[in-house]
Amino acid sequence: MKIAATYEKDTGNVFQHFGKTQFFKIYEIEDGKILSSEVINNGGNGHHALPPYLKSLGVETLILGNRGQGAIDAIAASGLKEIPGITGSADEAAALFAKGELKGNFDAKCDHHHGEHHEH
Repeated sequence: MKIAATYEKDTGNVFQHFGKTQFFKIYEIEDGKILSSEVINNGGNGHHALPPYLKSLGVETLILGNRGQGAIDAIAASGLKEIPGITGSADEAAALFAKGELKGNFDAKCDHHHGEHHEH
């Protein structure tokens, strides 16, 4: 199966703002192991076009940090599964996912309306 993580090239970490993601790391997973991975750009796509773009590449599950309601809706509409609220190394998150041990935080939202903006 293929999964993708929002990716911060400088650090190798899961990028925390879905709508501004420039890169994704795509992982091919089989039998609890990562077989291969590659970093791709966002294809010039923004918020709502990103989930269908990933789906067109064969991605089934998306590992990401925070996301707004528009992204939640677009991800759901595209048929992708999401594991939100993930921080730290994208490779470690993918390895945990492969073993069935990655737990998302579905309360991880970008909320721009109440002044509780997260730091970058």
